[in-house]
Amino acid sequence: MKQLVVIFIMCASMGSYAQEKSILKDTINLDEVLVKATRVDEKAPFVRSNVTKEEIESRNLGQDIPVLLNFLPNVVSTSDAGNGIGYTGIRVRGSDATRVNVTINGIPLNDSESHGVFWVNLPDFASSTQSMQLQRGVGSSTNGAGAFGASLSLSTNGIQEDAFAEVGFSGGSFNTLKANIQFGSGILGGDQKFKSEFTGRVSTIQSDGYIDRASADLRSVYLSASIFSEKTLIKAIAFGGHEITYQAWYGIDKETLNTSRKYNPAGEIYDENGALTGYYENQVDDYKQDHYQLHINHDFGNEWTGNLAFHYTYGRGFYEQYENDADFSIYGYDPITVGGEEINSTDLVQRKWLDNDFYGTTFSVLKSFDKINMIVGGAFNQYDGDHFGEVKWAKYGSEMIDDRFYDNTGKKTDFNLYLKADYALNEQWSLFADMQYRFVNYEVEGIDEGPVNIELKDKNNFFNPKFGLTYFLDKSSFYLSYAKGHKEPKRADYLANNKVKPESLDDFELGWNYNTGNFRLKTNLYYMNYVDQLVLTGNIDNVGNPIADNIGKSYRLGLEIDAAIRFGEKFSWQPNLAFSTNKNIDKYYEFDGKLTNFGNTDLSFSPGFIAGSNIVFEPLANMKISLLSKYVGEQYMSNIKLEASKLEAYFVNDLHVSYEITMNKALKSIVFSGLVNNLLNVKYVSNGYFYTYDDTWSDPDQITTITGAGYYPQAELNFLLGVNLKF
Repeated sequence: MKQLVVIFIMCASMGSYAQEKSILKDTINLDEVLVKATRVDEKAPFVRSNVTKEEIESRNLGQDIPVLLNFLPNVVSTSDAGNGIGYTGIRVRGSDATRVNVTINGIPLNDSESHGVFWVNLPDFASSTQSMQLQRGVGSSTNGAGAFGASLSLSTNGIQEDAFAEVGFSGGSFNTLKANIQFGSGILGGDQKFKSEFTGRVSTIQSDGYIDRASADLRSVYLSASIFSEKTLIKAIAFGGHEITYQAWYGIDKETLNTSRKYNPAGEIYDENGALTGYYENQVDDYKQDHYQLHINHDFGNEWTGNLAFHYTYGRGFYEQYENDADFSIYGYDPITVGGEEINSTDLVQRKWLDNDFYGTTFSVLKSFDKINMIVGGAFNQYDGDHFGEVKWAKYGSEMIDDRFYDNTGKKTDFNLYLKADYALNEQWSLFADMQYRFVNYEVEGIDEGPVNIELKDKNNFFNPKFGLTYFLDKSSFYLSYAKGHKEPKRADYLANNKVKPESLDDFELGWNYNTGNFRLKTNLYYMNYVDQLVLTGNIDNVGNPIADNIGKSYRLGLEIDAAIRFGEKFSWQPNLAFSTNKNIDKYYEFDGKLTNFGNTDLSFSPGFIAGSNIVFEPLANMKISLLSKYVGEQYMSNIKLEASKLEAYFVNDLHVSYEITMNKALKSIVFSGLVNNLLNVKYVSNGYFYTYDDTWSDPDQITTITGAGYYPQAELNFLLGVNLKF
């Protein structure tokens, strides 16, 4: 440890103290160009939540970003393992994670085929995040898949003036341990025209999970290097992670939820009599993902700035499964004869692989005139993915081993071009316009499980206009906006129904913001009108991905209220409320052999009331005590509003404490933090799935629809403690 401190002190002495403040300021402004094209400011007629590094830093004890964002308005986070580590997800306005567009420095993060964001591949990424902005609704144009619930823009750490080092440790319930080291050189280069700076982070997180065997072994790294002058910034960023998690995406039924809520059916092994004999130890998801970004920012003068970026993501890995009594025909093999007996099935272990490349370029040019700010931007991205499966062990049929029983490719080209402009009519009125064209070409071919031949080709051209106006009056601002959105189906939707169609959305937003310094209020009324909305059916595929289908006409109507109140110097309160009605219009569904009109039913996974609260008490200058509360109303996992598909409402509270001791030496400060999750020990479920199938064999004269549900229970009372040393 002493050697590490000496190294960073030397780095500091090499170049960080003699830098001109103006150079740093110019560099910071250039750094902001990385994300300015995908974010909006206070003049834009869209609802947004900005999250700073300071707001999440002390709570960043190993849980994923969706959990850290859980207390934002109209947000619901989920966790397969139950404790916020491993596979986690986020829903906004009832839209699942595949409909939340996520970018890192303007580069798309959503998987091109599944449209999901797998935060488990980027453990501890919050430690390298400078800021986040969550735009609810369609929002302004961005790169990547269409935003139908929200868009989340992440900006990685910017230029650091001084050399630094940080060492952090945390741990707690379920044998959770996290350790990371962060470091930075500060600005190097003295009086030279071009200066440089580099930062880095290495992290490891381990946890057994709340759910049985839902373990996570996560490693990640982040490196950035910058070369810059007053007018130019060139920034290279590399980050990635390796995750090995025991599968926990199967969920449990209602009976098991009531009797053994931590039970995990993954990896069950049965004997020939159907008796459970144990669990397969290597029922894991093992995946690596590496990201590379190169950003070139330049100030052309005369209020012209631009960003050109190149990116490449390489993902590869597998999930391994034990299959009981698997039919040979699924793997493309005929029955075999063993000891004179015909064998049609066998116990086996299979690996299902993903090997994919995602690469492309993004650009934006910003120009400020007297009353007009204009941004022209776009992206061209290419995805090439291989999907294949192999048998690693079989009780019978050894000829299957290492033979690919399915092998197919997915290729996707995604191009978009947009023009944004805001025009200040005067000091009170501001107009906004945003035009986006997006072209998507998706092709799948090869052999899928079954085995079945698959061939899919789909091209879509989308035009997404957006308009709005903002009116400023004293301490208030009012806005009205309209945004058009389109979105193509994801891979699982295409494979489940080859007639699935893209969806379209008309999003109307009306808002009022009021700010007096000690009191801030944001209110937003929205109406989202869908055609062919791709709504979760409740079903999931064989790797836990939700399946969606077109439902015709539907809408979401809601009111969001977000406030921040300061009571003197020691108390503050940040409450938020979201009221909504989310409906299918004249929902028809095949039930008990009849096409039945269920009427105007609730959209799946769309609670009508969500509330959040953060009460902060600062008894000392360097101490904060926060009570974070979240209420999520009841919701249905189906679109036909069956009681069997209901998720009950829940109310959970977390208590967070942080205290910083300032040292003013080589060791600048020590930050202690503690987090008690689910303070009141509530047994709740935040996510699940629902399915139906027709029983045609029990009674040949009648078709009976059978329903079933799975649940993902969340952890009861648990805690995390951490210490962070800043040098």
